[in-house]
Amino acid sequence: MIDIEELKFDEKGLIPAIVQDYNTKQVLMLAYMNEESLKLSLEKGETYFFSRSRNEIWHKGETSGNTQKIKNIFYDCDEDALLIEVEPKGPACHTGNVSCFYRSFLGEVENYDMEILKKLYERVKDRKTNPAEGSYTNYLFEKGIDKILKKIGEETTEVVIASKNDSKEEIVYEVSDLLYHLIVLLVDKGIKLEDVYGELGRRYYKPKEFKEEHKERKK
Repeated sequence: MIDIEELKFDEKGLIPAIVQDYNTKQVLMLAYMNEESLKLSLEKGETYFFSRSRNEIWHKGETSGNTQKIKNIFYDCDEDALLIEVEPKGPACHTGNVSCFYRSFLGEVENYDMEILKKLYERVKDRKTNPAEGSYTNYLFEKGIDKILKKIGEETTEVVIASKNDSKEEIVYEVSDLLYHLIVLLVDKGIKLEDVYGELGRRYYKPKEFKEEHKERKK
């Protein structure tokens, strides 16, 4: 680890900072920091940047509430750029988009990585707040928790059957059904995907701690 003073700030005393979602790894924004804003970020645990247009330090989310909790800060091999991993409380972009990088020279690109789970979660959450006529998701919410749990049980059985049939396509299809219904359950119970990511991360990075806790739960 190097001292902040050893980083290579440009002639204006700035260094570019790429901000990335800690859980989904989606790139959220690019901003600039000076030495003071970087020190503030480290001290406060949230992102502070330097505005080149206003010539002042600004706290991300100070007015919008869309703050970014810092999980880690990396510097590159040349020590002249930063990568900041955060847990965002809302969209990074002033347009309301999750990421400032929402447009492409090559047109809209279908995203089939982990980000699709977040998009699906947000859509299901929106259905609960803004019901749409004929929506299956709204049908589940209207029927209540017993119906949701029944569907999860049914889809779990379908996954087992597909696995016994040894059909990759069938397994993928049924697991997708199960994941969808699990997301409906999470939304219904007010549980965020980040809560699940956090638990999985804890198990990955602290396996011994999880193993001991698991033993206690089984007693």
